[in-house]
Amino acid sequence: MPVAHEPRRIRFGVNYTPSRGWFHHWLDFDLDAVRADLDALAALGLDHVRVFPLWPLFQPNRTLIRPRAVEQLVRLADAAADRGLDVAVDGLQGHLSSFDFLPAWTRTWHRRNLFTDPEVLAGQEEYLRTLAAALADRPAFLGMTVGNEFNQFADAPHPDPDRITGGQAAAWLERMLAACERGAPGRPHLHAGYDAAWYLDGHPFTPAHAARLGAMTAVHSWVFNGTAQRHGPAGAATEQHAAYLVELSKAWARDPHRPVWLQEVGAPAPHIPEDRAARFTAATVTNVLDCQGIWGVTWWCSCDVPRSLADFPELEYGLGLLTEDRAVKPVGRAFAELAAHWRDRPHRPPARTTALVVDAGDAEEAPHRSVCAPGGPVFEAWAELAAQGVRPALVLAQLAADSEHVAARGITEVCTPEEVVGR
Repeated sequence: MPVAHEPRRIRFGVNYTPSRGWFHHWLDFDLDAVRADLDALAALGLDHVRVFPLWPLFQPNRTLIRPRAVEQLVRLADAAADRGLDVAVDGLQGHLSSFDFLPAWTRTWHRRNLFTDPEVLAGQEEYLRTLAAALADRPAFLGMTVGNEFNQFADAPHPDPDRITGGQAAAWLERMLAACERGAPGRPHLHAGYDAAWYLDGHPFTPAHAARLGAMTAVHSWVFNGTAQRHGPAGAATEQHAAYLVELSKAWARDPHRPVWLQEVGAPAPHIPEDRAARFTAATVTNVLDCQGIWGVTWWCSCDVPRSLADFPELEYGLGLLTEDRAVKPVGRAFAELAAHWRDRPHRPPARTTALVVDAGDAEEAPHRSVCAPGGPVFEAWAELAAQGVRPALVLAQLAADSEHVAARGITEVCTPEEVVGR
């Protein structure tokens, strides 16, 4: 029998994109504008925000972490707490909405590998420790995420990657997480990558890193990765992509009850047409809450990117729960209704008893993880089962015959992608 676990209270929050100036607001920090944004988000019934200090603005020189910038971050966190919003902070920004934000001391004439250079590592450590320490005594501080999708700097398709091995990626993650812990001991610090970690053969950040390092697993679900293109905006694979990533993470997790945070998910047009965005939101969240161990759902994003700002990919402009004038959009109303529905309900869905086998090669390096990507046999078989109304789990090939492991997860039937296709 699976080990019993306590029901969770699901957290509902938003990735905070300021309505005035986007993340460039740190250059002209206006606490009144921030408070107005936070008032609008609190009015939706949310309970947390994920915030993004821009690394080059906070640490413009390797040995200069600007005290005023750190103070502004703390003031933002305090303003959120005053409105009943907890605060999670991402450190190394890093990468946001197609733009890279790297300090000058890591690029061009000072080019050094972001993941292996000793001086860069020391600077990153001190930066993360400083941010964590500044917030450590705030009860509303949830913890640090090392950075937003920082893994994209390590491999193609980035146009200028800092190449590393899987072992170097693990060492970097462990060192950065330790720095966060030194700054704010006992908080749930974690790391987060984009889905190359799960889907791209040879990518140095692996599923094992994602599912085993840090206090919980973060998944970022974006259906413009080929899912919506193959399956359409209303396909089971599209509406359950976030749930699939959650279940995929469980295949690599050593702890069957490791918490999973759906840290980013959004309704990107035109892949999700505007008139379907609210339905997509409801379906995505409902499906992901049919997975065990969910810590919370954090929508991307709070406010639409102002059209006055240039050069964003078109889909980035309209992802907000609110317009740039803080008016609630249909997707915002849908997300608020979900938050209200789940606010006081315990979350304890039944175990998923049917598991699909994942054979990605060696479990640590997952050299053939593209079998899990949209179009791959694992992904497509899982989507077929989901469309049939099955609640499929995923299990590594190395563990599929391990009776203790499958029992701990409540799995009673194991099948391969080939068996699903042959049904």
